[in-house]
Amino acid sequence: MSEVKLVVLYPQPKNVTQFENDYSEHIALLHEKMNIPTDVKPYTITKFDSHPDTPSAFYQMFSMPFPSEQMLQQTLASAEMQEVANDAVRISSGGAPVILTGNDAI
Repeated sequence: MSEVKLVVLYPQPKNVTQFENDYSEHIALLHEKMNIPTDVKPYTITKFDSHPDTPSAFYQMFSMPFPSEQMLQQTLASAEMQEVANDAVRISSGGAPVILTGNDAI
């Protein structure tokens, strides 16, 4: 069985400083609700380059692996993760975040 990933793409925020402050609190909420120790980072955060001549539609990507589709779906359905997901929408001032799931291609 292959690993499956949760991916959240955040559009360019209206105010980068505000987004960064809100995102720090959002990640703290994720750690709290999912019982992840603060020194453990089972996810990656990627910031996209954006240049005036080639602006990126997205500012940042959050990616977190799960051992199976069943574990991912179970986590997404939990009240704790629903609270985290609602908070992701709240902090995404440039539009709703895009939430995807998938497997690494071979």
